[in-house]
Amino acid sequence: MDVIGAERPIFVELADRIADDILGGLLEEDTQVPSTNELAAFYRINPATAGKALNRLVDSGVLIKRRGLGMFVAPGAQQSLRQARHAAFADEYVRPLLEEARRLGLTADQVTDLIHHYPQEQK
Repeated sequence: MDVIGAERPIFVELADRIADDILGGLLEEDTQVPSTNELAAFYRINPATAGKALNRLVDSGVLIKRRGLGMFVAPGAQQSLRQARHAAFADEYVRPLLEEARRLGLTADQVTDLIHHYPQEQK
C-alpha cells in the first residue's frame, strides 16, 4: 500500500485493500482478518488508523466482531461488496463515460461497439 502522498485517507485505502481481498477470495467468509496491531505492524501505520479501517468495514457489515476472538469476514460479505461496487461502478465510470460520449456526439451503439472492439487485456 503506497500511503505517501495518498489522495484518500490511509484508513480508507486500508479498508479498500481488505475489501479487495474479500472480493478476490483471499479472505473468505467466516475467516479471521488480521488484528489491528498486525495490520499496523505490516503496513507501518498507527494502530488507531488500522482500527479505523477495520471499524469502517464493521460499520458497513463486511466484518463482524467476535468478543475475545477478533474480527471475521461476515457471512454474505463478498456478495454485499460486489453489489456496492456494482452501484459505485455505474456512478464512477459508466455515467462519466456516457456524458463524454454525448458531448462527442456518439450514439449508444457506437459506445457499445467501442467497448466490444477495445483490446482485451490478456492474462
